Amino acid sequence: MSSSYRNNNDIRKALLNESTVQIVRRITRETIQAIYPHYYPNGAVDFFLSHHKDANIRLDIKSGSVYLLFDDEERAIGTVTIKANEICRFFVLPQHQKKGHGRSLMEFAEHAIFSQYDRCTLDASLPAKAIYRKRGYQETEFHVIQTSSGDFLCYDVMQKKMQNE
Repeated sequence: MSSSYRNNNDIRKALLNESTVQIVRRITRETIQAIYPHYYPNGAVDFFLSHHKDANIRLDIKSGSVYLLFDDEERAIGTVTIKANEICRFFVLPQHQKKGHGRSLMEFAEHAIFSQYDRCTLDASLPAKAIYRKRGYQETEFHVIQTSSGDFLCYDVMQKKMQNE
């Protein structure tokens, strides 16, 4: 795979074992807990956390759709799940954001998807929407989910078409 992401060796398919499930959960939970409360009410944050429970992570790893991004010291600092032409569970630990890691992980996911599909889709949380727009994604749908606490979770479905070069 040739592309502009940092280094293929930094991004690896997750192996199905309990340690990896815990790593993906930790990256996901730490990122949600640090970032999402600035954008969403508590009920929506709790919804996100329960959506990314161990059973769902385990199923995605088992299907071969989860990848981990490692730093130079072999620490897992980001994760992305690729399901057909959809990017899911895309998180980089807060202390590693704004250093190009998310861009590397996104370029990896887009490259994998565009090698088989002509468009890429994702569900965009409020904190990530501007980042996706800068990458050429456009809103195609708007969703509102009322959580069990009565709070609302709002997000956009976004899509990017493959560019012919």
